[in-house]
Amino acid sequence: MQKDTLRLTEIFYSLQGEARTAGLPTVFVRLTGCPLRCHYCDTAYAFTGGEIHHLDAILEQVASYRPRHICVTGGEPLAQPNCLKLLEQLCDAGYQVSLETSGALDVSGVDVRVSKVVDLKTPGSGEMGRNLYANIAHLTPNDQVKFVICSREDYDWAVSKLIEYRLDQRAGEVWFSPSHGQVVPRELAEWIVADNLPVRFQLQLHKILWNDEPGH
Repeated sequence: MQKDTLRLTEIFYSLQGEARTAGLPTVFVRLTGCPLRCHYCDTAYAFTGGEIHHLDAILEQVASYRPRHICVTGGEPLAQPNCLKLLEQLCDAGYQVSLETSGALDVSGVDVRVSKVVDLKTPGSGEMGRNLYANIAHLTPNDQVKFVICSREDYDWAVSKLIEYRLDQRAGEVWFSPSHGQVVPRELAEWIVADNLPVRFQLQLHKILWNDEPGH
């Protein structure tokens, strides 16, 4: 790949569907490629294909929406080294930037101004063995940790990691999200309340509003 370029699946403007800025108009920059194959993945169309874009062209297209919030997502954005440069330039441009990452790749080089949303993979994802726990040392109150819960077993595992790594003290928020079609949202909410967990329950707005159609 050429210098200062990224393989890009899409750029679109929509409402953020999850995490800290849920409900806010956001430009999404979806990079192509991912080394993981989680069972519940809803963006498999971003595994391959895409087109090569220069960073300047990406920044120009982002600016055309006049956004406040930018989310760099994938795939797995950090699978492309130039993602780090894109994040830095987006921050320099004055945007509030978040990065959705699997937690399987090193996050130590991510600009500290970026809110890292690190998805720790549960057993039900099929990719638990890819978790890079060294990333936890790089979490700050500006960052977020997400668990996608596929079963009661996943929930118990996530609680154990929450306690073991004191995640609620390292990150600004810890999110528990029910895997669509696998866990009844109300049940997960009741488990969280029963255990009085220091986490936030979330549903994905994009699935509710647009049935997870690409470009939303």
